[in-house]
Amino acid sequence: MDPISPLEQALHAARALVLADLVAGEVAQADVVSLVEDSVAQRRWWVEQWPDGADYVAGLVAQDVQDALLERYGRWPLCPVCGSGDPHALDVEPELGPNPHWVCSQAGVKVAAVGSLGRATGGMTSS
Repeated sequence: MDPISPLEQALHAARALVLADLVAGEVAQADVVSLVEDSVAQRRWWVEQWPDGADYVAGLVAQDVQDALLERYGRWPLCPVCGSGDPHALDVEPELGPNPHWVCSQAGVKVAAVGSLGRATGGMTSS
């Protein structure tokens, strides 16, 4: 059996992290999981062109899925920090960098690492 390439490891990790956040928000229906798969397929090409970008794939997949969900369903994930005002989505920071995390830009706080929303929200619905 051949070892898994660093590219595939990064893609599988990105998929797992984003799926964990979708499960935590109880929005991991089949059509939403398909959005993750579409993003991973597109990002595979991107990382093949720029191998040094492998550390950035998780944040990019999270942003891709967030954008696709906004177009189809609405904002995700909703901010669990702000208790008043209009509901708003968390942002991924850095936009292009390693160790991506979800932040509330309105409150200026880091909420959770990508893949760890369940711990920050108690697994509550965030869509």
